[in-house]
Amino acid sequence: MSDADAVLVINSGSSSLKFGLFVEQAGQDTVRLKGSATHIGAEQGRFVLEDGEGRQVRAEDVRHPTQEDAFHAAVRHLEAAGAPRPLAIGHRVVHGGPRLREHQALTPEVLEALEDATHFAPLHIPPALTLIRAAQARYPGVPHFACFDTAFHATLPPAASTLPLPRAVRAQGVQRYGFHGLSYESIVARLGPAVPARAVVAHLGSGASLVALDHGRSVDTSMGFTPTGGIPMGTRTGDLDPGVLLYLLRTCGLDAGALEAVVNHEAGLKGLSEGTSDMRALTRDAEAGDAAAALALDVFTRSIAKTVGAYAAVLGGLDLLVFTGGIGENSAGVRQRVCATLGHLGITLDAGRNEAGAEVISAQASACPVRVLRSDEEGQLARHTRRLLRG
Repeated sequence: MSDADAVLVINSGSSSLKFGLFVEQAGQDTVRLKGSATHIGAEQGRFVLEDGEGRQVRAEDVRHPTQEDAFHAAVRHLEAAGAPRPLAIGHRVVHGGPRLREHQALTPEVLEALEDATHFAPLHIPPALTLIRAAQARYPGVPHFACFDTAFHATLPPAASTLPLPRAVRAQGVQRYGFHGLSYESIVARLGPAVPARAVVAHLGSGASLVALDHGRSVDTSMGFTPTGGIPMGTRTGDLDPGVLLYLLRTCGLDAGALEAVVNHEAGLKGLSEGTSDMRALTRDAEAGDAAAALALDVFTRSIAKTVGAYAAVLGGLDLLVFTGGIGENSAGVRQRVCATLGHLGITLDAGRNEAGAEVISAQASACPVRVLRSDEEGQLARHTRRLLRG
């Protein structure tokens, strides 16, 4: 293991920043230091830095007003912990628009294309560009690479990627892109040669989606043109009848900005429960008899199960179901509720293993295995960054 070949990866979310410093060991990228800043923009945030063994190097409650502030804090604490100057830096970018569908070096031309793609993801691309420029200013002369969540879904067949809109609209790049690609890539990498012919992976977190995999290749996915589509999420609606949006525009007098706030920040589990998108709180409240929390859980898990069933039809059967993401990895109740609706596919869980969060939670008699696997977006970023660095 040598610090001379360290790569830094930066994974920004809507209110969090995850980062990791990876070094190569026996041909594999290994974490040397990793951390996160959470609740960015809120009054109370949290910063954690860990070593490669998961031991805390630093942990503090601290407010970071912006992603850029969190990035500079991460750099300071990495350097204080003895981190070397990185050989390369990899950035997770949620959406690259229609022109950027492959992981690649962040050249001036790529940055210009990202600028042009801002209207495809106005909530995600501008802060990503700000963070990229901050990192380039902090590490001049170091090669930077963009890894796009949409790249994994470039294999979608036309029947899955094409939206039922007039050709003139579709020609503007309006199509299904799919997201959470780095997470799904990490699951496929984890499965390796054991990836089956027909698999469904459910990435369940504050943002949530599912993917249908044919021999490890994305052939359908629930998120669409933006990360707002698909199943209901923490604060996002998921798919809606377009007539609802027209109703809100015409009857409630909402403009585009107000409509965007509703569908992205006030809906989903938060809107259904009338207050919270936190799965632990929802589960606790539902068990205590809160009808709104119970309804939120029912809508969420029913939507997941419906999508699994639809993808089993697309794939012609199901050989593996995987849960990942913060909720998928940690909520036994959500996994149980989803799988209880999938009995017609022969799926059954081992209650004890599910409660314990075992890697395989299906019963021995289940028609297909059900697994819980940790998403590793930072590790996937590191692998792509090193591959691109070497050309």
